[in-house]
Amino acid sequence: MNKVVLVGRLTKDPELKFDQGTGTAVATFTVAVNRRFKKEGQPEADFIPVVVFGKPAEATANYMAKGKLLSVSGNIQTRTYDAKDGTKRYVTEVIADEVDFLEWSSKPGGKKETNIEDLTDINDVENPF
Repeated sequence: MNKVVLVGRLTKDPELKFDQGTGTAVATFTVAVNRRFKKEGQPEADFIPVVVFGKPAEATANYMAKGKLLSVSGNIQTRTYDAKDGTKRYVTEVIADEVDFLEWSSKPGGKKETNIEDLTDINDVENPF
């Protein structure tokens, strides 16, 4: 079974691109995940690269920013490619099935955070139907 669940913080804003062939949204980002045990009193973290496709990719790029807390579930995938210098490179990354926002961002161009105080009670609005 290949299943991974991570909870951590974004190391920088997600990068959003669109596949030229299919037009599918692809977001890439790195999640800093704290380790359970501290080394000599100092917390350590692992920096895990993540790729997500489609609508979740667009939502992640639009509503999440550096430092925000999120959870990711998916699977680990490895691949290789030949670099420009002729060396073979190996990449291990998480291909996300789900991305859950545990903290929201109010990035420019994105929607503003909604506070419970800003919501209008449905009983205060006249029903137009």
